[in-house]
Amino acid sequence: MDILILGQLRNKPMSGYDVIEFIHKKFHILVSSGTIYSTLYSMERDGLIEGMWEQRKRVYILTDKGEEKIKIIQNANEKIQRFIADLLA
Repeated sequence: MDILILGQLRNKPMSGYDVIEFIHKKFHILVSSGTIYSTLYSMERDGLIEGMWEQRKRVYILTDKGEEKIKIIQNANEKIQRFIADLLA
């Protein structure tokens, strides 16, 4: 869930409702608001995202630490793909 949220926040700021809507449209899964908001709060405590109030909703943006986490995940993904390609060659 964290990776999905980080990836989407890389594109644009999102509210919790926006995250729920994105997951529902992309994967046809309805995730509870409790699950999303507890994930967002945890990620904010870890410094991966930052929340700010825009009118009456809280919108989240990616922090530098969150951006670095995405780069680490992408690098690991590339290494895994290379390993599997070498293994099957």
